[in-house]
Amino acid sequence: MPIGLIAAAALIGQSGAAPYGPAAPVKPAASQCPPPIPDPKTGEIVVCAVKPQGFRIDPDILAAKEAKREARAGRHKPPENLKDHSCTVVGAAPCMDAPMINLPGAVATAVQMGQRLAKGQEIGSMFVTDPQPSEYQLYLQAKKEREEKEADAAAKAAAAQAKAASSRSSAPTK
Repeated sequence: MPIGLIAAAALIGQSGAAPYGPAAPVKPAASQCPPPIPDPKTGEIVVCAVKPQGFRIDPDILAAKEAKREARAGRHKPPENLKDHSCTVVGAAPCMDAPMINLPGAVATAVQMGQRLAKGQEIGSMFVTDPQPSEYQLYLQAKKEREEKEADAAAKAAAAQAKAASSRSSAPTK
């Protein structure tokens, strides 16, 4: 029984038309890359291959990665060991210069958090100590800069065409 189902599925698959539309015409490799005729005396082997159309990385993504790399350049590397060795206890004596919690600052932060939450705002940005743009923000910035450059180039080209057209129309004809 299973062999009959497999054979039926194979026959149905072969007899039907292409479900995704007509196939794209394929150019033969001979027309894209005519190989030179090798000299049989030299024993030279000629290989002709069509260059594959691979993936292209978005230039905005490359610009964002470069901007992130430049932003990190020159910055000190954070320590890997995050233990605090500023105060060591010797014997039974406590650490006298231990950092104290800033209670007024903590209360002010809690009040500000409550106000933001009451308004429906986010509170995550309050805890960012070293604000750095994310890769996505850098990507958006690079994309915006590229689009502005393209728009400027298009505007300059249009202005040049308009100037050329106006100079042709204002030139006296003989």
